[in-house]
Amino acid sequence: MLTHLDSQGRANMVDVSDKALTVREAVAEALVRMRPQTLQMIVEGDHPKGDVFAVARIAGIQAAKKTADLIPLCHPLMLSSIKVELQACGSDAVRIQARCKLSGQTGVEMEALTAASIAALTIYDMCKAVDRGMVIENVRLLEKVGGKSGHFKVEEPTVEDAP
Repeated sequence: MLTHLDSQGRANMVDVSDKALTVREAVAEALVRMRPQTLQMIVEGDHPKGDVFAVARIAGIQAAKKTADLIPLCHPLMLSSIKVELQACGSDAVRIQARCKLSGQTGVEMEALTAASIAALTIYDMCKAVDRGMVIENVRLLEKVGGKSGHFKVEEPTVEDAP
């Protein structure tokens, strides 16, 4: 059932006022593929624009807080925790993992997905002058805890575990 549609099929924001206040957490990931030289420049701290991981981490955190401004039917949430981790993955990729948490009446999947996506776009923006061929891929929800629908966890391997 699509909960963002009313009985006439019109878009509306879901009423969560009757939902229980529970701890909710979501983890999402994204992968940015690039030339090995680009990744080496990032890891060694030789990028002329500065610390790419630090800027991407801050962008992801800011994006999670702004999700309701970006996605029309998302509720504005009072997030209690946002963590964005970035790491080199092999010789040609950066793996981004975003974790959002709150005590509330609706989930934080969109906030985690937004954080991972914007962190990936920030890496692209900072590195496009040296590598326009970068590819952002595998943006997905890895895990969600809390709420009526319970626990969800992907069964496929995460990017770093994949062959």
